[in-house]
Amino acid sequence: MKSRFIKLKPSGTRIEVVEAGPPGSKKAKDLLYLHGAGGHMPGDPLIAALASKYRVVAPLLPGYGKSTGEDDLRDMLDVTLHSLDVLEALKLRKPIVVGHSMGGMIAAEMAAIAHTEITRLCLLAPAGLWLDDHPVADIFSKLPFELPGLLFHDAAAGQKLLTSGVRMEDPEFLKEFLVMNARRLGMAGKILFPIPERGLAQRLRRVTAKTLIVWGREDALIPQVYGDAFKKAIFGSKLVRITKAGHAIGQEKPAAVLKAIKDFF
Repeated sequence: MKSRFIKLKPSGTRIEVVEAGPPGSKKAKDLLYLHGAGGHMPGDPLIAALASKYRVVAPLLPGYGKSTGEDDLRDMLDVTLHSLDVLEALKLRKPIVVGHSMGGMIAAEMAAIAHTEITRLCLLAPAGLWLDDHPVADIFSKLPFELPGLLFHDAAAGQKLLTSGVRMEDPEFLKEFLVMNARRLGMAGKILFPIPERGLAQRLRRVTAKTLIVWGREDALIPQVYGDAFKKAIFGSKLVRITKAGHAIGQEKPAAVLKAIKDFF
C-alpha cells in the first residue's frame, strides 16, 4: 500500500489517498473504498485482500490521516458532495464503489444523488438507517477496551488488529488513540451522532446501481436486520450474510468479502 495526495478545486482541500493493487494493476478494475468511522486499520486486511484482484483507491475523509478540510463539512450533503468531488478528481474508470459502515452510508448517498455515475455499489454493514426496535449502539460513548467486542466476532483477534499487537492498557497507545479518535469522531459525529438518521431511507429508492449488501451474522453494532431494510429499499439488490463475522466484516473476514464482490460483479 502507498499513499499520495490530491488537492480538490476550488477549495484547496488536501486529501490523502491510499492505493494498492495486484502486479500490473493498471489493467485491473478500479475499486473505490470508503472507510468507516474508525478509518483504515494498520495494514488494513480488507484493502490488502481487495488489492489482490482490483486496483484499490481508498481516500481518507477530512479529519482522518493527513486529509484536511473537516471544518468545511457541516452535514450529510456536504460530505456526500465532497466524496463525489474526490471521485471526480481521482478519474477512476467506472469503479466498484465499496463503503463500510459510515463509508457505506456515504456511498449509498452518493449513489442516490449521482445515480447515473455510480453503477456498481457494495455496502458493507452500512450505517444510515434507524429502526426504533433495533437501536444502533452508540460508538461515541464507548471506551477503547469496549471496541473489540463491539466490532468483532472474535474480540481477541480484533484487539490485535486495532492495536497492531500493542496492549490497549499501554499509556502511549491510549494517548495516541484518544488524540486520533477525537479528530476522527469529531468528523464522524457530524453525520452519525446522536443517531445515523439523515433521511437516507427516503433516498435509497433513487439508487439504480447494481448493489451488493454484505453483513456479518454476529454484528453487535448494527444488527443484521438492517441488512434486510437496505435490501428492501434498494430495488434488485442482493444481501449476503457472512458467518462468524462482526461489524468490522471486511477486516475480520476479508477473503469472504472479496469472494462475495468477485462473485457478484
